[in-house]
Amino acid sequence: MYDYFMEKYVYQMFILGTGNLDRVLQKGLGGVIFFTKDIKSAKQFKRLIADIKTKASLPIFLSIDQEGGRVERTENIHPRKLSAREAFNRGKDFLRKQSEEIASELKEYGINLNFSPCVDVNTNPNNPIIGDRSFSNNPDDVIKGMEIVTEAYRKYGVIPCIKHYPGHGDADKDSHLTLPQINLSLEEMEKFHIEPFKYGVDNNIEMIMAAHLHCTCFDKEPIPSSLSMNAIGYLRNKLKYDGVIITDDMEMKGVQDFGSLEACIMAIKAGVDMFIFRESNEKTLSLIESLSEEVKKNRELSDKVKKSYERIIKLKSRI
Repeated sequence: MYDYFMEKYVYQMFILGTGNLDRVLQKGLGGVIFFTKDIKSAKQFKRLIADIKTKASLPIFLSIDQEGGRVERTENIHPRKLSAREAFNRGKDFLRKQSEEIASELKEYGINLNFSPCVDVNTNPNNPIIGDRSFSNNPDDVIKGMEIVTEAYRKYGVIPCIKHYPGHGDADKDSHLTLPQINLSLEEMEKFHIEPFKYGVDNNIEMIMAAHLHCTCFDKEPIPSSLSMNAIGYLRNKLKYDGVIITDDMEMKGVQDFGSLEACIMAIKAGVDMFIFRESNEKTLSLIESLSEEVKKNRELSDKVKKSYERIIKLKSRI
């Protein structure tokens, strides 16, 4: 009986892309993430979501990256909105209106979780991945933008997720392609990059996404923040965050060098609750089964997984 429940707990920790989902939906998959390829028309997208909800054995996160600007997934059926930076620069009322439009559309399709807003403080003008996805290069402005966007999402029943902890704004490389290094002191990280996350924690943010970054203030060895006992431990112990921590896509190059199974084990030990894998192919499904077997054999892992399950279910009570 214990093994049966532990397997369910492990499946709850995963959000997968569309594809070979039927088996894992029945086993208690935590969520599905949708990309542009999944969204061809409004009618088709609603039908896809309804079908997934029908097959899911437990309440499920139906998620998307819909920030505005470069990062939108509904471009086949809607004109793009402005980026976070452009919308913020047009004033609070404009940002609020655009955010409510995004949230209203997502809710209409059946989406209940948006991996947004991006609260990175873009201190590096040559940042290849953040740029105008950030509200500003000033942490106070980023916090103002975050407040407006998260409030708009909640108003329409969409869970916000702030990202990319502990801050991707100073990076000079793209974590989709490699493991960027952030070589700042802890004091500098706290003053600029961690400040919006601290504000989010202090104001009960529902979910935080951990980035695949090597922050030398946390680890001398090149360990991604998403797997780091020190980086995640700072969030849990120093900032006292007891909400859901999810990783960025685990198929990004910034984390794949560790191997998926070992990376998931490291992340769970560090205090991470959920993982995104953009593929739901046999390789990913086998990974979940292998992780489940490892968890059943290891009391430390099983205790961590049980705690994560409790956090996940508590947040799902709101969807």
